[in-house]
Amino acid sequence: MTSLTIPESGGGRMDTYLAKELSDFSRARIQDLIKEGHITLNGAKVKARTTLKPGDTIQITIPEPSALELPPQDLPLEVIHEDSDLIVLNKASGMVVHPAAGNPDGTLVNALLHHCQGQLAGIGGVERPGIVHRLDKDTSGCIVAAKTDRAHQSLVSQFSERQTAKLYLAITETPPKKTHQTVFNHIARHPRQRQKMDVCNPGTGKPAITDVHHLWTAEDGSALILCALHTGRTHQIRVHTRYLGHPLLGDPIYAKPARQKRETPRLMLHAWRLGFSHVETGQWLQNEAPIPEEFLPWTDRVSQRLDKIRLLKDSQELDALW
Repeated sequence: MTSLTIPESGGGRMDTYLAKELSDFSRARIQDLIKEGHITLNGAKVKARTTLKPGDTIQITIPEPSALELPPQDLPLEVIHEDSDLIVLNKASGMVVHPAAGNPDGTLVNALLHHCQGQLAGIGGVERPGIVHRLDKDTSGCIVAAKTDRAHQSLVSQFSERQTAKLYLAITETPPKKTHQTVFNHIARHPRQRQKMDVCNPGTGKPAITDVHHLWTAEDGSALILCALHTGRTHQIRVHTRYLGHPLLGDPIYAKPARQKRETPRLMLHAWRLGFSHVETGQWLQNEAPIPEEFLPWTDRVSQRLDKIRLLKDSQELDALW
């Protein structure tokens, strides 16, 4: 056990203070340790937002890593980039990222345990080793996993501090009314339909920001859009496109695929490009997941625009491209 006494000049939120004192741990990890009771204040369990006062004593006990009990499974994986610190994959539509109720195995984590021979960051937890972020089951595209705890901490920090570049391709039921727009609101769990997320009042949800760029409209009215994510809320693009009145084709939760003019075999959402700084070299690593065949009737019509976007590090200059 380690103890810290708050000096006269100290104070503030407990998780914020510890994030500065415990440089080897991310703020998210510290919050989990507080919630689990491994970090206490004056001998009592408290919340991460508890305000510290001079003279307070923090007790810290770091638990031993739990042994992984998930079975490694030899499942198909499409590797985009891999080194000793991390692995970037093109996740297939229909693959669940980590085990949960109703999906005990056959997940991306099971496949990673086999592919990486157990060399994944342990601080993601027993059920989510190496997992830094997630994609919905029916969304395809770029996803990164960490092989070391240091890589996990770096990537989690980059995602939480909005230092990554995330570009998605999507097909909407109808075309957006504007060529470029930013959706900025708050998202929370739907109060009655728990499988859904919904736009809510600022005091009851988390901020969600999406840049939406309209690329092309087909004769049937369906449209190809490019979405740049500035936050990473659950179902964010699906919620925001429905909020704009243009739900995604093939979305079984936020649309009614049977009533859509164009039938698609899957949810038309693809995590196309993912950029971040490498934990060891600091070099910007730009990853791209090949565009799925189902998207080609739309993307082939704007191939030159997509080629220009490939030259960008992030989404800041998208408005100037056309």
